[in-house]
Amino acid sequence: MKTTAPANLHISPSSRVSAGPRLSERVEQKLFVRPDHIGLALGLLLRTCRRDPQFPGGQVNSLYFDTVDLEEHRKSDAGELAKDKVRIRWYGDELDPHRLEAGGSSSVGVPGERSVEVWLERKSRRAFASTKQRLAVEAPASALTFTALEEGIVPAALLVDTMARFGLFPPGGRFCPVIAISYARCRFTEPVTGFRVSLDWRIRSSIVKPGLALGERGLVLPGAVVEIKGPAFHMPPALRPLADIGSSWTRYSKYSSSLDAHASARGSVSRAWPSGVMERAPGPIGWVSRTEQNGE
Repeated sequence: MKTTAPANLHISPSSRVSAGPRLSERVEQKLFVRPDHIGLALGLLLRTCRRDPQFPGGQVNSLYFDTVDLEEHRKSDAGELAKDKVRIRWYGDELDPHRLEAGGSSSVGVPGERSVEVWLERKSRRAFASTKQRLAVEAPASALTFTALEEGIVPAALLVDTMARFGLFPPGGRFCPVIAISYARCRFTEPVTGFRVSLDWRIRSSIVKPGLALGERGLVLPGAVVEIKGPAFHMPPALRPLADIGSSWTRYSKYSSSLDAHASARGSVSRAWPSGVMERAPGPIGWVSRTEQNGE
């Protein structure tokens, strides 16, 4: 089954080691929105921005990969400026990755079963600048069930070969499926600057790597994230009131925040909150990553 997907700024399989055209960079800014202010943030975006005419909203699903020792998660938690994420992405709530059976049989490879278009992605981030490379492939719908995700959706060699085309080579020669993450997303365009804006909420995650943390399924992170993407580090004036409603600038990573939540003890007050956000009302543009707070 061929599915549709939002247009992407970076779809070329080129890299520094390829002969293809160089990737353009975009600057990505993020604002964390407290749960009680999600409605205010959405109202502001509806007043000041235009809804994406083709893909105004929907559910985004991803299976994230890492090294055996979770090197990329460690980099994110440490606040390093150079990071890469490897993931397989698909769209829609029919194939929800947290259900035991989503969209078909739980047996992978059943003759005659339908196929689904998924995207193999490498997202590279260097400070605030990021690039994204992706390749669309077909996968059986049953490979997207929660019980099948630890197999990686596509053959391991295909993922390694695709990332090599993108210029990324894993230590040890393989990537491990770690965690499935989904969220609801509304997409906008800021009309003056043309910046792309999205509001992500209902961020849920399920551990797929055996033996990692408590192995929970469907853990929800509170709050929402506004992502602003454009060619320059600039906050469009129309979006500056986001700070006035209690939103705060952040390097929020859905991947690392979800893993941190799964690693925390059940029932702890700060379990599902991003690091550094414990106040009831953080000040505007008020919190930074844990490493910056420690002066590192």
